[in-house]
Amino acid sequence: MKNLKKGFLAGASILSILCLLMPLRALAAGEEAAQPSMYATFWALVPPIVAIVLALITKEVYSSLFIGILVGGLFYSNFSFEGTVTHIFNDGFVAVLSDSYNVGILIFLVILGAMVSLMNRAGGSAAFGHFAKEKIKTRAGAQLATVALGVLIFIDDYFNCLTVGSVMRPVTDEHKVSRSKLAYLIDATAAPVCIIAPISSWAAAVSGFVEGEDGFSIFIRAIPYNYYALLTIVMMITIILLNIDFGAMRTHEANALNGDLFTSGDIAASTEEAPNSAKGKVIDLVIPIITLILCCVIGMIYTGGFFSGEGFISAFSNSDASVGLALGSIFAMIITIIIYLCRRVLTFTECMDCLPAGFKAMVPAILILTFAWTLKAMTDSLGAAQFVATAMENCAAGLMNFLPAIIFLVGCFLAFSTGTSWGTFGILIPIVVAVFAESNPQLMIISISACMAGAVCGDHCSPISDTTIMASAGAQCNHVNHVTTQLPYAITVAAVSFVTYVIAGFTQNPWISLPIGILLLLGVLFIIKKMGSKPAKA
Repeated sequence: MKNLKKGFLAGASILSILCLLMPLRALAAGEEAAQPSMYATFWALVPPIVAIVLALITKEVYSSLFIGILVGGLFYSNFSFEGTVTHIFNDGFVAVLSDSYNVGILIFLVILGAMVSLMNRAGGSAAFGHFAKEKIKTRAGAQLATVALGVLIFIDDYFNCLTVGSVMRPVTDEHKVSRSKLAYLIDATAAPVCIIAPISSWAAAVSGFVEGEDGFSIFIRAIPYNYYALLTIVMMITIILLNIDFGAMRTHEANALNGDLFTSGDIAASTEEAPNSAKGKVIDLVIPIITLILCCVIGMIYTGGFFSGEGFISAFSNSDASVGLALGSIFAMIITIIIYLCRRVLTFTECMDCLPAGFKAMVPAILILTFAWTLKAMTDSLGAAQFVATAMENCAAGLMNFLPAIIFLVGCFLAFSTGTSWGTFGILIPIVVAVFAESNPQLMIISISACMAGAVCGDHCSPISDTTIMASAGAQCNHVNHVTTQLPYAITVAAVSFVTYVIAGFTQNPWISLPIGILLLLGVLFIIKKMGSKPAKA
């Protein structure tokens, strides 16, 4: 109750301060007169800011997101009761749950939950845990194995989060790695790895936003400049090898060594499982995971037209990740059930019992995703994209060499506020192409990479990001715990990345700026370690 009061006071304070701000107006060209009075102003970003601040203060996600949605509805309807209610439900909840892409993601979530339940019930997860215990002897080894698996599964961030979580939870639990640390490792090897992987749903999305240019070629050339993604990988390896923990994560790791993996005692997305099969072996986890990977890859290239004559790379670029992952996971689940029945590790009835159990395990993630999507719908209806796009166009002309660093910050803020990387790509990349395509192609590459890095950074930090929500679900970690423990790590890398983009804007050479960024990050981590961080000992 005390936290709730603090949250409401914080929200009221934010609104009061914002009321004193100049009502910046950035109307898009050709805008219709029927738009709400706050359309394409700074007010469009207020609903997600309110939701995020309340979530961090109260540690309560659902009510915080709903208050943000309510603020968005009030702004859109000019504080009309009927207009607010109809906008929130018709244009919000109903619309996002009717969207075919969102439905595909929800299907994928439910099936992944069912597959995890199947693998646990068959004894595959327990068998893999025992196997890994013999092969992986240290906490550092368990964490490095998590990072390695996350890097290998680079196809899609949703798929990465849930698969890595399912496989590595027994291993990290055995070595007393906190669920918050596991969620960070999963999240940091999801979007940051996908955004530098040429064959991924993210590469396809970015390529599609670069109109009038060879999008795939530009994506490849931008990889060495994607400092946030590259430095995040360096960050993970360094803190694991040097055993550095700071901020709230330090407390969670210390508690984990004493047997409390969750710190808050709130085991998100947990369910009471039936006893595991005694017949389970390592192959009962490995084969389903490999089947899932293969089926999802086939599903994605199928939606991209691979079996209609398109090349493999082209098929990935044209793929529909939502449909492909849903199709692939359904076939993988059917194959898994057949394998378990043939091996007689589970009966047909036991397999069917895993379906509702898997759905139940994913309910928290589904609820948070639904609220987050609805909040994004409120933000979109208020013209947040138009406001940021026009503001960027107006300030781009006189900045040039500093523009990559500024674009990085704008991408961070926009993705953090809206919880979407791809939406940020769609807003900023066309502006960058229009500004630099003719005048300075090299600076265009750096700026596009800064946009991608900023979007991933903001997405990585945001409590309303779907990838962050998926990482919490994959690690079965309290969502707010994941966000609060991850923020200091992400902000550290973001600060170093910003400085590196300033350097890159002048040198325009990745082989000069990237090594400087790596050395700067290592120096910061060394200072943090020396300034009194007492890492947990394995």
